[in-house]
Amino acid sequence: MQFIAGNGTLPLMTMNSSLRNIPITVVSKSADMKLHWQRRAVQWGFVLLAILIPVSGLLRIDPVAGAFVILDRQIWWSDFFLIFGCWLVLASLLVVIYSSVGTAFCGWACPQNSLAEWANHMTRRLLGKRAELQLNGEVMQVAGRKNRLLNWLLLGIALLVPAMLFALIPLFYFYEPGVILSFVLFRDDARLAPSLHYIYLIFTLVFFVDTAFIRHFWCRFMCVYKIWQHGFKTRQTLHITYDKARAQECAKCNLCVTSCFIDIDPRATDIYDTCINCGECVTACDNLQARKGQTGLLRFKIGDDAPTGPRRWHSRLGSLSERLRWTLAFTAVGTGMLVWGLWAYEPYHLTAYRADLEIADHIQDYRIAVSHKLYRKARLHIEVQGLPEGSYVLAMDEAVFDSAGRVDINLHINPVLPAGLHGILIKASADDGWSDSFRVQHFVAKG
Repeated sequence: MQFIAGNGTLPLMTMNSSLRNIPITVVSKSADMKLHWQRRAVQWGFVLLAILIPVSGLLRIDPVAGAFVILDRQIWWSDFFLIFGCWLVLASLLVVIYSSVGTAFCGWACPQNSLAEWANHMTRRLLGKRAELQLNGEVMQVAGRKNRLLNWLLLGIALLVPAMLFALIPLFYFYEPGVILSFVLFRDDARLAPSLHYIYLIFTLVFFVDTAFIRHFWCRFMCVYKIWQHGFKTRQTLHITYDKARAQECAKCNLCVTSCFIDIDPRATDIYDTCINCGECVTACDNLQARKGQTGLLRFKIGDDAPTGPRRWHSRLGSLSERLRWTLAFTAVGTGMLVWGLWAYEPYHLTAYRADLEIADHIQDYRIAVSHKLYRKARLHIEVQGLPEGSYVLAMDEAVFDSAGRVDINLHINPVLPAGLHGILIKASADDGWSDSFRVQHFVAKG
């Protein structure tokens, strides 16, 4: 028996000897997916963070009071230092992040991409490897043996359930967890808006349409936030680089291209391309080259032709300090304002104004408004000074709160005061030591 090779022949024994001399590298069936699973952990960690932020009281919106809530404190426009300080810190930190890691938020944290990747995964699993929404407009190719009603039904359920769960997340930013629990369990709760079920239905529909039909089209063509991040990218920003010096080792398999769900060639990236720094192409190339005992040709890089060794970190630190030079001052000012705003924060608010009641063209009633800005129980004591006994009637001398809210107390002035201007001092004090006063000038005309 002979084995034909090229234009000649080789004896079987010679062929077996040659085959035995070929080096063989044993690679685990589950190749190194470290970067892939790290990204998955960050994605779902960010979803968990998006839930914990409002649940913990760090940041949410009170629709009844029409106020932002930070650290379980209602933030009014009068809390200027808290508002402006928080904005300065957040804006300056985001600029540093955008200019350092570029659009990594899109690839590592964006819930839109997380849902789109889940939708692609379930579509391929239930309808075939080539059944995926293509960004180039090609029609989805469903495998014949999987084109069954049951598979389509399972895919619809697999897309609807996450849409229903994600639709609950925005509600946490407007309602306390106990209210959301009442909503989920269909319990009667006075704190629930009558139209909340319709709002939730709209959110669910939006998420379902997004995962079923839009997916990565949003990231590629419609996301304004991604364009905003691009405005801060430079050549020093984190990006994917291709080792052209080893181009002859490239398998030309286009595995890196097919692994990119944004549908770009990671071997030819530019500053203002649509790459989101997800690193899937890096993982794909590393896994392929690992079978030959080599490293991949793609990697993350900061800057162009950055030095290697100790000088590399010196270059990166220098690049980071260049960015911080323009933002550190804003971060410091914002932090100072934020700290001062928290320290000087007033948990209660007292004011008084004339009520809409007139008797013979004379104002005889005043409304005392006491506001509690913390989401916890409190008791405030009200006292009126400057008026003789029996000349006024105070509707209540205590305001009790179970949570943040406002109580209006009526103060009626009896028509027994002599003509002239009377100064009234309204004082409020809380059990935790807080106190404040508000002065009112009450005028009594001659009879």
